[in-house]
Amino acid sequence: MALSTSLQENIRYIQEHLPVKASFDLMTRNLYLGETPAFFLGVNGFCKTEILQQIVADLQDPLYMSDGTVDDIVRYLAGKIGYAQASLADSWDEILRNVLSGPSALFIEGFSQAILIDVRTYPGRSIAEPDLERVTKGARDGFVETLLFNANLIRRRVRSPELVFSMHSVGSKSKTDVAIAYLADTVNRELLEKLARTLDSLEVTSLTMGSKSLEELLLHKRWWNPLPSIRTTERPDVACSYLLEGHILVLVDNSPLVLVLPCTIFQFTQSPEDYYKSPSVGTYFRLVRFLCIPISLLLLPSFLLAATCFPDFAGEIGLLSDSSLTWQRLFFYVLAVEFLLDLFKYSSSLNSGKFSGSLSIVGGLIIGDIAVSLNWASVDVLFYAAVTLLSSLAIADVEFSDAIRLYRILLLLATGLFRLPGFLVSLALTLLSIATTPTFGGFSYFWPLVPFNRKALGRLLFRSPTPKAQPSTIWNRGKLHDSD
Repeated sequence: MALSTSLQENIRYIQEHLPVKASFDLMTRNLYLGETPAFFLGVNGFCKTEILQQIVADLQDPLYMSDGTVDDIVRYLAGKIGYAQASLADSWDEILRNVLSGPSALFIEGFSQAILIDVRTYPGRSIAEPDLERVTKGARDGFVETLLFNANLIRRRVRSPELVFSMHSVGSKSKTDVAIAYLADTVNRELLEKLARTLDSLEVTSLTMGSKSLEELLLHKRWWNPLPSIRTTERPDVACSYLLEGHILVLVDNSPLVLVLPCTIFQFTQSPEDYYKSPSVGTYFRLVRFLCIPISLLLLPSFLLAATCFPDFAGEIGLLSDSSLTWQRLFFYVLAVEFLLDLFKYSSSLNSGKFSGSLSIVGGLIIGDIAVSLNWASVDVLFYAAVTLLSSLAIADVEFSDAIRLYRILLLLATGLFRLPGFLVSLALTLLSIATTPTFGGFSYFWPLVPFNRKALGRLLFRSPTPKAQPSTIWNRGKLHDSD
């Protein structure tokens, strides 16, 4: 709907569509620009008061209004308002969306356009290193909840004229700002267009949980696919490295998580720590993390299988110290220890850092010792469960590690209840679930293994020196497919 040339009509529309009298944070002000009536609308707390006061004071200065009236709003904006971020708008939808996002609006009698003055500022925390992506060396900054700050962190690292931030609005109620960041000369145009169409067509009231809500809206997964299908990061250096490799970044206002598209399973095995060490050391720890994935998934179920189905063999090779334990008791031990380890992990992660380390270590020692004394657990089970937990913690991505845990619980339950057939069937179902994990755009989740790309796979498995770390041309991932 377009504005009216009557200032009173515009004020009436504002009063009908905004709770200017009921909501204390909406600021309105009747002004005179010389002899011309005007009306100001803004949100208290979103405006830099000092700059706004200076702009309004200049507009009411007699030297600015020597002619007494405003005759041409375009010329008035160009000649009288010196603030850099000012523009004209003639649509109520655009004006209300901007005002509720932070910019202020100035309505002038006789004109069907309003002047938008972007003096917004948002309350936010300081830029600090993310807790879940810490490194021993390197940058200590991280994304925050303010979209503009996040865009600045990316622009600071990638000073290319090809870098584009395309803005979209998602949510019929929240009107959340969502920015697509890409390099115009390397981006996959088909994927970019599909992403833009998807964002514009989303029918949702709000992005309640920020990036996570948008992730679930972009890609509809089945419950049997717990592995993450979209890579997220809070580190600007990681996001920029993906950007330079031809990926697309999705930034959501009010969320420090940046989505990376497209996604493959190998992205969850990488860590920025690899690139802050020498190539040989980085390669070693990367291979260790690769090894931790099958250990985390199969060590405890394999021990349970060997101890229950082949106890004599397990005792001979030293896997089991007490071969007299029944399979029912071993099964109970494994489930109890699995639950206790998860309890320790989550209780320590939700507590203050001052207490979490000592809480997890002391609690594990005390409860583990008492559990063995009371025959609620065995030393063998505690050992294999501890190795499994350490392997899970070594996996770079927490969401990927949690998905491996669900697969492991499935294997444990099936092995404990149905022995060898249960282990084989559950392992087959796990592999099928991993193989059918969907991705946005329908690209292969196992690229560059499937389809096979030897050079790209080598870069993922081994930490390359800096001159060879980035490809001279963007990797070809195949054609875009419908992932729905």
